[in-house]
Amino acid sequence: MAFISELIGRPVTDPEGEGVGTLQDLIARKTEYAHPVIQAIVIKRHGKNWIVPYPCVSSLLDPEIHLICTEREAPSYVLDDEDIFLARDVMNKQIIDTDGARVVTVNDVELVRVNGKVAVSNVSVGMPGFLRRIGLHWLADGLSKQLGKVVPEIQISWDDIELLRYDQAMRLKVPREKLGKLHPADVAEILADMNRAEGHRLLESMEIEQVADTLEEAEMELSTSLVEGMSDERAADVLEEMEPDDAADLLAELPPERSEELLALMDKEEAADVRMLLTYPEDTAGGLMTTEYAWVCSHMTAAEAIRYLRENCADAETLFYVYVLDENDHLEGVISLRSLLFAEPNDRIADFMVNRVVRAQLYDSQEEVAHMISKYDLLALPVVDAENRLVGIVTADDALDKIIPTAWKKRLPRFFR
Repeated sequence: MAFISELIGRPVTDPEGEGVGTLQDLIARKTEYAHPVIQAIVIKRHGKNWIVPYPCVSSLLDPEIHLICTEREAPSYVLDDEDIFLARDVMNKQIIDTDGARVVTVNDVELVRVNGKVAVSNVSVGMPGFLRRIGLHWLADGLSKQLGKVVPEIQISWDDIELLRYDQAMRLKVPREKLGKLHPADVAEILADMNRAEGHRLLESMEIEQVADTLEEAEMELSTSLVEGMSDERAADVLEEMEPDDAADLLAELPPERSEELLALMDKEEAADVRMLLTYPEDTAGGLMTTEYAWVCSHMTAAEAIRYLRENCADAETLFYVYVLDENDHLEGVISLRSLLFAEPNDRIADFMVNRVVRAQLYDSQEEVAHMISKYDLLALPVVDAENRLVGIVTADDALDKIIPTAWKKRLPRFFR
């Protein structure tokens, strides 16, 4: 085991033991192993860099690095797009810790021998690694003695990181596989740790749907800033994927001219829902509600209702409650998904729906909405107009969003989010 900070600057000798320069960098690449394997070393000599394939190196982790090839005998090394210059591309660079869902700075890189090869095992993000990197490794021992305990070497496995790497045009190159497995709230926290330029580049590397889910979880100030940096076409695509109420909240924070431009680029039906939500004050039931909810008709049977929901309500924000409407969209009742699933296929919805439905009016205050949700232990509250037509629902998390601190809200059970 060794750390890159301990290797950089070590003397390199030729087969005759004569010095040829000092170690400048190590080049690693993913192979059949899970972790990158050293493919070549970079030697600094006479002010220039010489890349030597790793098979020409007899001892990399020793105090003095020995070559078994002369310059004339050493084959040329062909750089690959997947090559990682560990000192240049990793040391002192920001990375995404996909296990801890955070952005950290690499202070050192650990190397291990594996079946005759040298591979990258971990990156160090703790104090000892930082002290090694700046040449003050002896301070770690002094701190340990002063504190009476060893200063921990905080490391992250290479499996759990994503490098923030760039191509020649400075476009961020982040593999999507690991980020795609993170919860949008985790990606939002990662974005919050980045500067705006990095955040914009990260979003550009992500799929539209994941961007939309992430912005729904991010703080409004951050979401607004990130959308302002997007092209109109991409921003409109993201807004279409967002829940209508979240899209309306975000557009309300943008300058009116930009907001109107984005609405004009959105799908007409999606834009109409968002425009409608923008007409209500943000702290009212109308401003909090989403227009995507599940509903059926009272004359349907249970089997017909289930088939209808499958075909028409895939975008509903929550399926805990299914609302029962007449032909003019008047709210007649509500059923739970559980009662629908356990009903006999030929049972009529009208026979087992709950007729007395707690509901909010469009201009009820956020406090009133939150009080009703809390009092009746609801996950969502229907919102009706003056003629009792259902126009939307307010979910519990949206109702509580501005009443309780964000840090407390994050502790709510996952189904609230």
